Amino acid sequence: MILIFALFLLTLLVITAIAIVRTDDLFVAVMLTSIFSLLMAANFFILDAADVALTEAAVGAGVTTVIFLCALELTGDREKAREGGRWVALGTVSVLALLIIYATFDKPRLGDPDAPVHQHLAPWYLEKTPEYIDIPNVVTAILGSFRGYDTLGEVFVVFAACIGVLFILGVSPPRKNQPVIKKSSGLRHHLIPQVVGRLLIPFIVLFGLYVQFHGEYGPGGGFQAGAIIATGVILYAVLEGESEALRAIPRGVLLGMVIGGALLYGGVGVACMLMGGAFLDYSVLAADPVFGQQLGILIIEAGVGMAVCGALLAIFHAFAARERLS
Repeated sequence: MILIFALFLLTLLVITAIAIVRTDDLFVAVMLTSIFSLLMAANFFILDAADVALTEAAVGAGVTTVIFLCALELTGDREKAREGGRWVALGTVSVLALLIIYATFDKPRLGDPDAPVHQHLAPWYLEKTPEYIDIPNVVTAILGSFRGYDTLGEVFVVFAACIGVLFILGVSPPRKNQPVIKKSSGLRHHLIPQVVGRLLIPFIVLFGLYVQFHGEYGPGGGFQAGAIIATGVILYAVLEGESEALRAIPRGVLLGMVIGGALLYGGVGVACMLMGGAFLDYSVLAADPVFGQQLGILIIEAGVGMAVCGALLAIFHAFAARERLS
């Protein structure tokens, strides 16, 4: 039954992808892209990757859709026709697709217990996680401790991406002779979105906090929590207006979250070195090495959540700020 449902979702993915490519209406393309992300999230759940599914649903279907709609405010609603080049693009995509399909022939069957990863890495992680870290969620132990360098690199990638986008979309304070367009403040005059949105926002933020601090025991962690909380704040901005959202969390606080989250993660590693251990070796943070590992993971996950949430909100406000200028 699960296989049939997975094939059904994959068929919908292909149909949605073709519709995105074929449509000339950019608004329709954005909505279809959001649907595509939701279908991908459902596929991730079927593959037991619940943490990835949460991120895909929050970022792909939520935050990215809003950012695309903000970008659409600055462009036309129709794709401009291009002369030539279609056959080159079609040929390139076809060749790459064939190469990817050919490469999958050497991959182990999905769930194959004899796959190399299940013969070497996975058994060691499953055996040593209770001994070294003693948390039920092995994925969190791998990402936060065993592969802490990897996750630190991802945090700084988020930081660098945020800075890059802000450099491109950054808005300087308007000059005296530069008029500013006054736009309606959110959806204040629309009753149904106001009622439903106000009801959802507390639960979205609460769920984000649950995912943040429950990542040791279930799917979740800093990346997922940061994206979910950012979704709740963006929904508040859509309902009440961007100025109200900035009044609640000023732009300086958002940048401080991005920088502070990355520094908090790196600072934990430096603290480990000062206490006589290796970089990101949390065992030295407490007298009990196991508790030290748990404490270190809790702190660095908080840094990840701060950085991701701050970066997504800063990018959203950068797009929204460009709308306000004439």
